[in-house]
Amino acid sequence: MNQALRLAERSRGMTSPNPLVGAVLVKAGRIISAEYHKRAGDLHAEALAIQKAGLEARGSTLYVTLEPCCHTGKKTPPCCPVILDAGIKEVVVAMRDPNPKVSGRGIKTLMDNGVRVIEGVLEEKARRQNEVYCKFITTGRPFVTLKCAMTLDGKIATPEGESRWITGEKARVVVHRMRGAADAVMTAAGTVMADNPKLTCRNKSGRQPARIIIDSGLDTPIDFNVASAPPRTIFVTASSDDEKKKAFLGRGVEFIGYEGPRVDLPWLMERLGSMGITSVLIEAGSSFNAAALMAGIVDKVVFFIAPKIIGGRLSIPVIGGESFLNLADAIQISNMTVKKVGEDLMVEGYVGSRL
Repeated sequence: MNQALRLAERSRGMTSPNPLVGAVLVKAGRIISAEYHKRAGDLHAEALAIQKAGLEARGSTLYVTLEPCCHTGKKTPPCCPVILDAGIKEVVVAMRDPNPKVSGRGIKTLMDNGVRVIEGVLEEKARRQNEVYCKFITTGRPFVTLKCAMTLDGKIATPEGESRWITGEKARVVVHRMRGAADAVMTAAGTVMADNPKLTCRNKSGRQPARIIIDSGLDTPIDFNVASAPPRTIFVTASSDDEKKKAFLGRGVEFIGYEGPRVDLPWLMERLGSMGITSVLIEAGSSFNAAALMAGIVDKVVFFIAPKIIGGRLSIPVIGGESFLNLADAIQISNMTVKKVGEDLMVEGYVGSRL
C-alpha cells in the first residue's frame, strides 16, 4: 500500500477534480504490475494496472489507495467490472471513496461477486493524500491552504514593506511545488500593489494555477503582472468601472462581482467551487490572512519560519486584522508537523479538526 501511495503522489496537481490513486497488483508474493491515475479523463489506476498485467492478473491481489468506482456517467468506465472481469481474488483498499455516488458501493459490488475485500489499510495517509478531493466531493467547496513566510518573531515585512526574501531558496522551491498542486492561488490587492507578483509556478510540471485577486476597487494597474492571462486570472471586485473592466477583459481577465464594502469569503468559496476550482492556496498579506482565518474558510496552514528576527512594533505581523481572539477562543491547529527545509522550518497543520 505504501508503494501505491507513492505512485499516486506522482500526479499531484494533475488529476483535479479527480482524486490521486495508485494501484499495485501482487501475485505469489511478487508485484506483477503497478500504476497510478495520470490525469483527469485518463484511465484509472486499477484499470491501468490490470491492463499492464494482462492475463497474469487472474487470481492476484489488488492494493488500491481509494475504493474502486462502480458508477457510470463519467469520462472513464467504472473500475469494478474491470476488476471482476480480470479475475482478481482480493482487493485491499486504503479508504472508502467519500463521493456519495460510490461510498461503499464499490466495495459491496466486489464482495457480492465473491471478491475478498480488506479496507482501512494506511487509511489516514490515504485520506491526507486526498484531502482536497475529500473536501470538494463532499461539500462542493475548495480545500483552502494558507501559506505564510515569516521571521522567527512572526513578521512578514519591515515597516517599509520590505519582504524579499524572508525564507531561503529551498523553501521557495517547495512553495512553487505547492502552487503547481493547487487549482488556484489567491491574494489581495494590497499584496499585488506592494510586490507586483507573477503568482506563477516555476517547476518542471509546467502546470499553472489560476490567479484570484481580491481587489474591491479594481485598483491594480493594467500593466501589472497579474493583469494578463494566461494563466487564468480572476479579479474579485465591487468596482463599477466598466472602462477599466473592458481593458482587463481584453487581456483575458475574468471577473467575479460582488456588492458591499468587502467580499463574503464563504460565499466566494461556494462560487469558486461551482466553477470547478477544488483547491485554493492563499498567499497574501497580514490583513487578508486574518480575514481568511476569521471567516473560517482555511482548512490548512503552512508556515515557513526563517531564522531571522526583525523586531519593532511597526513591523508587519503574519496575522493582522483589527480584531483578535481571546486565548480560550484561539484558532487551534491540529495534526501539526514540523520539518527543516534548508535553513527554514516548515510548520504544517490543520485548522481545528478539518483533516
